[in-house]
Amino acid sequence: MTEETQDNPLLNQAGEYLTFTLGDEEYAIDILKVQEIRGYDAVTRIANTPDYIKGVINMRGVIVPVVDMRLKFHLGNATYDQFTVMIILNLGQRIVGMVVDSVSDVVALKLDEIRPAPDFGASFDTQYLLGLATVGERMAIVVDIEKLMTSQEMGLIDQLAGV
Repeated sequence: MTEETQDNPLLNQAGEYLTFTLGDEEYAIDILKVQEIRGYDAVTRIANTPDYIKGVINMRGVIVPVVDMRLKFHLGNATYDQFTVMIILNLGQRIVGMVVDSVSDVVALKLDEIRPAPDFGASFDTQYLLGLATVGERMAIVVDIEKLMTSQEMGLIDQLAGV
């Protein structure tokens, strides 16, 4: 890693992103982390898990934990309808399902289209935000999905998945 890259972590963030909505906001994640997109299916609830962990699904013999991003981001209860989507993520050795309101599209973002996230101070944790991007007339919040699934949460997800 060069000194220039260390000073500007956004330099390596240009590429293709899958955009999705939660409420009125649009988010973007690295398309290379997406394994598949599927309609929302009922999940098997696991007792004593946080509300945002909806449960698990059996996907072709693999037990996949499912996280409801609306609950994770404290955006209120989700209504599950025909637009509700489950994005299956491949995060290293982990497969995780992520429930979102809808998927928008895949966009190519150049370095100059991603702006650093503003500093909100200690009141708001921005460690998982790569920045903000303008996509046409819209603003998308670019999320580092691996950082979002923090090690503590991944430990819980590993336990659910039986890893």
